[in-house]
Amino acid sequence: MTPSRYDAIFCDLGNVLINFDHRIAVKKILRYTPKNEQDIYQLFFDSGLTKDYEEGKISSIEFFKKVKDSLELEMDYNKFLPIWNDIFFETLLNKKMQNLLKAVKRKYKLVMISNINETHYEFLKKKMPIFGEFDKLILSYKIGFRKPAREIYSAALESVNTTLSKAFYVDDRADLINTALDFGIKGIVFDGEEAFKKIETELL
Repeated sequence: MTPSRYDAIFCDLGNVLINFDHRIAVKKILRYTPKNEQDIYQLFFDSGLTKDYEEGKISSIEFFKKVKDSLELEMDYNKFLPIWNDIFFETLLNKKMQNLLKAVKRKYKLVMISNINETHYEFLKKKMPIFGEFDKLILSYKIGFRKPAREIYSAALESVNTTLSKAFYVDDRADLINTALDFGIKGIVFDGEEAFKKIETELL
């Protein structure tokens, strides 16, 4: 593979440009609910409710009401929101990837593809200038599909008028990279310093 083959970079957000851990919020929520830590984590990270929220099928207020009912929470939306959003942290590797994208922006169209909900997006876009470097943001809650649905990748391709073979994809999840490869989009799993070096070599 050579960089000249690509005209677009598709880049994930979570655990690539910024890291996250739902357990940070889970531990803060514990004092407001009779539920245990695992129940809260499962609801936040891997539930049908979270999927619906990330696909934009329910509003932020509807999501909170369902969370409140499910966890028997003793708090209102305004108290919940800062805790729900306080799961993100930036690492040196995140910064390296951000800086790489800035360095290659003149050579490629940059497209963010993220499984994300409305409140996390609104929170992060105020904190992270890197959002402004992207030509297009393909966000699950706006598109109505989450990765690995083919529709979200198709939306990314269409957004910058490119083709499968001319897009290069970076994501922290191997299953998503493999699914994209099945579609015809090549990429690298962002899982550490060695992966970053490979990405850097591929794109510079």
